[in-house]
Amino acid sequence: MSTTATRAMLTPGTSSRRPRGGAKAHGGSRAEATTAWLFLAPFLLIFLVFTAIPAILALGTSMTDMTARDIRDPLGVNFTGIDGFLAIIGNPGFQRSFLNTVLFVVLCVPLSMGLGLALALMLNNGIRRLRTFFRAAAYVPVITNIVAAAVIWQYAFSISGPVNATLGDIGIQGPNWLGEPGWAVTTVVMMGVWRTTGTCMILFLAGLQAVPEEIYEAASTDGAGAWRRLWSITLPLLRPTTLLVTVLQTVSFLNIFEEPYLLTRGGPLSSTKSVALWVYEQFGFGNVSASMAGSVLLLLLVGIVAIVQFRMLRPKH
Repeated sequence: MSTTATRAMLTPGTSSRRPRGGAKAHGGSRAEATTAWLFLAPFLLIFLVFTAIPAILALGTSMTDMTARDIRDPLGVNFTGIDGFLAIIGNPGFQRSFLNTVLFVVLCVPLSMGLGLALALMLNNGIRRLRTFFRAAAYVPVITNIVAAAVIWQYAFSISGPVNATLGDIGIQGPNWLGEPGWAVTTVVMMGVWRTTGTCMILFLAGLQAVPEEIYEAASTDGAGAWRRLWSITLPLLRPTTLLVTVLQTVSFLNIFEEPYLLTRGGPLSSTKSVALWVYEQFGFGNVSASMAGSVLLLLLVGIVAIVQFRMLRPKH
């Protein structure tokens, strides 16, 4: 034993315990952790009740032959495993709704993002006067009640509505917008783009305002024109924002429901029926297990697409 240790043991009032400051710090960190969990508790409770538990129940129900008659006795159903998923994948109605959903994504996502970026560029650079007014006007469709908007769209695009009347005034015979498959898809796409362009505009505008002005000034000094600055500075620096908007828009249109349901009820000839609308109809028909299986497949599709997009569009170092 060393001399220093011996003196410490023999000296009165000397203790080998840890300083009290460490205990206080440990107690403080524990109190902070408790406070953090208390703040997170409401969110976790809502997430469990409305997301996690329903998802688990949907997954379990999708592996049974449950119908509306079995709701009173859910334990009396038979376990079918993945047979329900295989039956849905081979269902012509589900296949048609899946292709329709893919079509909505392919058409609506680029259009809404392109228009949103164009509006953001105009508001950030071109339009100086009444900028707040134009920004609010472009965002109005996002906050407009979807049912009220659908009623207006149904009236506007009816056979004798204002749109066809305007086309007739210039010598063009208007089509049956909601009664012919091709034109019905066009109408649903237009309404979807109209509803979501404002969100894209706001996100792109926030990204544009985060780009330092010094970069544009240096590029202008070097002789770069407007298009050169757009392609070499603006778009590369907007890559994180573009990733976010792409994922949000893709997920939104994979889950598209309101536009086809309110405008066309999925018709004519199921030309506008989406996967979400197909799931809703199956539940209404009493095919509970098929509805849940469709929901699980849609959830898996959304997750896979989001992961792929994050990997493809994330910044490359």
